[in-house]
Amino acid sequence: MAHSKVVIIGSGPGAHTAAIYLSRAELKPVLYEGMLANGTAAGGQLTTTTDVENFPGFPDGVGGQALMESMRKQSERFGTEIITETISKLDLSSRPFKMWTEWNDGPDNAPAHTADAVIIATGANARRLNLPGEETYWQNGISACAVCDGAVPIFRNKPLYVIGGGDSAAEEAMFLAKYGSRVTVLVRRDKLRASKAMANRLLAHPKCDVRFNTVATEVIGENKPNGLMTHLRIQNRVSGQEEIVDANGLFYAVGHDPANALVKGQVKLDEDGYIITQPGTSYTSVEGVFACGDVQDKRYRQAITSAGSGCIAALEAEKFISEGDSPDEQKPNASVEHSVVEPAAQEVNGEVKKDPKGATAEYKSNPLL
Repeated sequence: MAHSKVVIIGSGPGAHTAAIYLSRAELKPVLYEGMLANGTAAGGQLTTTTDVENFPGFPDGVGGQALMESMRKQSERFGTEIITETISKLDLSSRPFKMWTEWNDGPDNAPAHTADAVIIATGANARRLNLPGEETYWQNGISACAVCDGAVPIFRNKPLYVIGGGDSAAEEAMFLAKYGSRVTVLVRRDKLRASKAMANRLLAHPKCDVRFNTVATEVIGENKPNGLMTHLRIQNRVSGQEEIVDANGLFYAVGHDPANALVKGQVKLDEDGYIITQPGTSYTSVEGVFACGDVQDKRYRQAITSAGSGCIAALEAEKFISEGDSPDEQKPNASVEHSVVEPAAQEVNGEVKKDPKGATAEYKSNPLL
């Protein structure tokens, strides 16, 4: 059984950014990248993306797989130990935290690893509809992120479709209207779930249409290697009438599923299953457990925001390790609740005082800053 100061569970931008910072701080982090954990290859959702054009530092864009390979190499360069196994069981009831790997997580098996601190960076997966043709045209016309892919040339001045009826669908449709010739939102019910203000904006948009009681039933496209989507078969749920429409892009806005199975019942989650972190930090409800990336971010879900939160998690994990369990230190994790978060605290002349305005506490002296 191995022991480390910090173990990172995950393989995306958040996980590798945390690993880079922690390894440079000489904490010798161990990163479990998983073996098709949650059905996704090591590297996370970016491995299913072709061109990434909004990640800083790549003026000509970069392939999603190539970007994650570069992050992995950088983690290794500074000394991160990367283990290609899936953590399937985690015990956060006491420190050191215990973890077991897939196929060795029975009640009689000893934990494979223990750690003083754990960073959860397991991500989230966009929900798919499993339509006929979906696998063939995924990332060749079908996407689950308009902000990520909407500006790609294959969608420029082309008819685009969005599936969903909530705020996300409305936002994505109006974003896509900047690029497509026309954007149609398919809503399976007879009304939008979006907020009234967002729904009114969508319905009034000159380049957006909404088709109620309508679902997509098949994606159709070019019959050749790397062929692109060209049409969409849709059906009216009331009349049963089907039609095939021109469509060069299909965007899913039907939600994401955070990969929270490891921590469910151990750390506090919100109503959608995302790990709750104290605003502006990576602190969870369990001391020594930090969360970054899409498993705790239900709003932005971008590679760059994931990387930024990975940096935050590393800085705070390093601080936690270096300060130990001194009873005089602030314990911010205890204030994380489902709906109420205590005002932040700030140390002034050795005394911890709460900020009545709730501003995030400043970091104490940190060798990484």
